[in-house]
Amino acid sequence: MQPADLSADSPMGLILETLPGAKRAIFARYHLGGCQSCAFSNDETLAELCARSEIPVDEVLAHLLASHVHDSAMWMEPSVAHEQISGLRLIDLRMREEHEAVVIPGSEFFTQELQQQLFAGDPNTRILLYDHSGRNVLDQVAWFRGHGMNETYGLLGGIDAWSREIDKSIPRYRVEMD
Repeated sequence: MQPADLSADSPMGLILETLPGAKRAIFARYHLGGCQSCAFSNDETLAELCARSEIPVDEVLAHLLASHVHDSAMWMEPSVAHEQISGLRLIDLRMREEHEAVVIPGSEFFTQELQQQLFAGDPNTRILLYDHSGRNVLDQVAWFRGHGMNETYGLLGGIDAWSREIDKSIPRYRVEMD
């Protein structure tokens, strides 16, 4: 699905899948989706959410699409990252168990100490953050950029895309939640 194909009748689950930063964007502007009183389900359409929240659906959809354009500048495709790997500091945002089991060679596990080092260091350091699938990395990229680290990017598709597109020797895996 392409962002332009989304409409008022699109379920929120599809919107969140198509626009990875949508949850952050809709919460930041409209305070929707961040707590139990303003939560939405994946099956609820954008029109239904807007109707019960008394906000114009066209305005919300335009905001989500504009936010997606902004977010797109924070992504780095696996092929681009591979080409530029020598100039990037790779930071793994996943759980320690995931990092110990499967890792992109040369990457560092994200800790509080590493965060302090990065934020106290050169703000022009080129940083590539990654998670498992790329679904959650944009919030961290925005956070790094908000702290002056403007050359921070998120790996589009996460380590899973890296495994499929760049280094097939890195095992793919599925995250299961209880």
